[in-house]
Amino acid sequence: MNEHIVILTTAGSEEEATKISRGLVEKKLAYCVNTIPSIQSTYYWDGKLCVDDELLLIIKTKEEKFSTVKDWILANHSYDVPEVIALPITQGSSDYLQCIDEWIG
Repeated sequence: MNEHIVILTTAGSEEEATKISRGLVEKKLAYCVNTIPSIQSTYYWDGKLCVDDELLLIIKTKEEKFSTVKDWILANHSYDVPEVIALPITQGSSDYLQCIDEWIG
């Protein structure tokens, strides 16, 4: 198991992206959240093909916080089923990874 992870989620508005990003960092569930605006998501939902404009959030945290981050996103997101997936950070700048460790604990 890797110690550090990146969690991906999307938001339907700038306001929601800001709410999620700030909430996760302020609660020390994430060290940093990058918001990438203007992505287009194509997916299948409720019996039909959907294409929507969204914002992508890239959340840097520790693996041990995944469940708490996931639960927080699910409780604070407007989507019925938001994307919450984690990818391992297999390598990184030791100084940056230390920042994650120091902020999250």
